[in-house]
Amino acid sequence: MVLARTATNSDESVCTMFGSRYVRTTLPKYEIGENSIPKDAAFQIIKDELMLDGNPRLNLASFVTTWMEPECNKLIMDSINKNYVDMDEYPVTTELQNRCVNIIARLFNAPLEEHETAVGVGTVGSSEAIMLAGLAFKRKWQNKRKAEGKPYDKPNIVTGANVQVCWEKFARYFEVELKEVKLSEGYYVMDPDKAAEMVDENTICVAAILGSTLNGEFEDVKRLNDLLVKKNEETGWTTPIHVDAASGGFIAPFIYPELEWDFRLPLVKSINVSGHKYGLVYAGIGWVVWRAQEDLPEELIFHINYLGSDQPTFTLNFSKGSSQIIAQYYQLIRLGFEGYKNVMENCIDNMMVLKEGIEKTERFNIVSKDQGVPVVAFSLKDHSFHNEFEISEMLRRFGWIVPAYTMPADAQHITVLRVVIREDFSRTLAERLVADISKVLHELDTLPSKISKKMGLEGVADNVKGKKVERELLMDVIVGWRKFVKDRKKMNGVC
Repeated sequence: MVLARTATNSDESVCTMFGSRYVRTTLPKYEIGENSIPKDAAFQIIKDELMLDGNPRLNLASFVTTWMEPECNKLIMDSINKNYVDMDEYPVTTELQNRCVNIIARLFNAPLEEHETAVGVGTVGSSEAIMLAGLAFKRKWQNKRKAEGKPYDKPNIVTGANVQVCWEKFARYFEVELKEVKLSEGYYVMDPDKAAEMVDENTICVAAILGSTLNGEFEDVKRLNDLLVKKNEETGWTTPIHVDAASGGFIAPFIYPELEWDFRLPLVKSINVSGHKYGLVYAGIGWVVWRAQEDLPEELIFHINYLGSDQPTFTLNFSKGSSQIIAQYYQLIRLGFEGYKNVMENCIDNMMVLKEGIEKTERFNIVSKDQGVPVVAFSLKDHSFHNEFEISEMLRRFGWIVPAYTMPADAQHITVLRVVIREDFSRTLAERLVADISKVLHELDTLPSKISKKMGLEGVADNVKGKKVERELLMDVIVGWRKFVKDRKKMNGVC
């Protein structure tokens, strides 16, 4: 006789994961649970919820790397338990960071002798790198003003209105006035002439962007340098330049080697770059390098010895992982100059494929430039019935994450869509995206008539002459469109 027994809460051995009680029990979300749960249950619950995230490789909003080779992934996992700050315990990891700093500094044409060591540090991203560079400029300016017996309580920094938000954070957190050069329609980067005009004796530096977040365009660092050299000679000031090369620092040396933007220009004193963007490493690594030791005030460097030896440190945080540093070194030696150049050329080629495909629709103006970060930024020619935000919303149905946003002051009336071309964005994907944009445009073209029927607006243009201005009518259409989409979601479930 065969005896059957029923599994109890205390005996889960006969159950599959989806046959266990954990898939029908609500787990606490905002406080720690009373009891433990099996490891496979915890894994499956989290994995299932994460399925609702977007696909990172289809996230065309981000500059951040979303693919690396399996060999590098293994190195990352093998070193994920190493705390970089323990330099005495992990001396090889420290040496790899120093090698990266020297490679990058020489890539940016730092004036170093053959065996001279570069000055720089790895960070958790360009945001921290910019904070460190800004602090160095502020402290050096303050020291100079103190020595001259002049006030040093009102430092300012000159940037374009197109800077990334980390510059605003630096200004607010470290009490530095941010003087922004406003943009204008058709010119979406900092004008170097206007920037030079805004410089005064309290300016700690001018920040130039090599690869604007908005449209990928490189700012004219050479022109800015020449203007500031002249102004410094006339005034006796020593206003320097910092180059925010977060996006463009790993592109320009390989694609535009003749472009002068780096330490070849005498006023460029520091440069930051994001290893996790076109440095081709997963999120969590940035770099900042200085022209010379004298450009980094010694009093900003801390020395600690409670981890086993004297260790200099210049960071905003303390503990951080080693894996991204190791991954950066892997990419630098794995790819070399040839490999990086091939990757960047592929990105530029695929950018042109996408740009030409979008132009063929005859519905958009391209606001990005061919020279710069491989980005395609584009804006609708006709906003009579639809806008860029609606296109962005509908592209998500195909899996694409394409951001829509307004430009900063004084071009805030311009709205654009932006596609970032990364290493893993192939020509096939570029062609597919163009096809999906065309489908969205076709579907949007059919919406006004549907909205008119739903809202009872047939012939509205004739009936309301003299009663509503064009803008009010446009708002009616937009509201109707949103209602139409909302109704469709109710009917179709997940859109």
